[in-house]
Amino acid sequence: MKTVSSLELSDLKQIAAAAEAEALKHQWAVTVAIVDEGGHPLWLQRLDGAAAVSAHIAQAKARTAALGRRETKGYEEMINNGRTSFLSAPAIDGMLEGGVPILKDGHCLGAVGVSGVKSTEDAQVARAGIAAIGL
Repeated sequence: MKTVSSLELSDLKQIAAAAEAEALKHQWAVTVAIVDEGGHPLWLQRLDGAAAVSAHIAQAKARTAALGRRETKGYEEMINNGRTSFLSAPAIDGMLEGGVPILKDGHCLGAVGVSGVKSTEDAQVARAGIAAIGL
């Protein structure tokens, strides 16, 4: 039997605060979603000015990154490179860059999904959040 770390409320607050700080530093209106390893919502924060749809997209990106245990950028690249049949994959619908898994000791603890600006910038915000907890 293995002992596996899990995200706590204090981790969520640190991730969200760092992601918010990164977004505000660049004046990016985004939504930040954090999910557990099963893709279940733990945190949703829509900054002032972020489009309503960004709340749906951020959650989908986070869920997809957690379930796949990889950045959603890989899915987007796969589809853009011609493997369009992957669009029919079940249970994942956030196949755009901006979803980043939270990995520790080879285990996925959850993921952060961000939506609202260019996908590379969404990913930048997500990574800044995760870095705040030392991962």
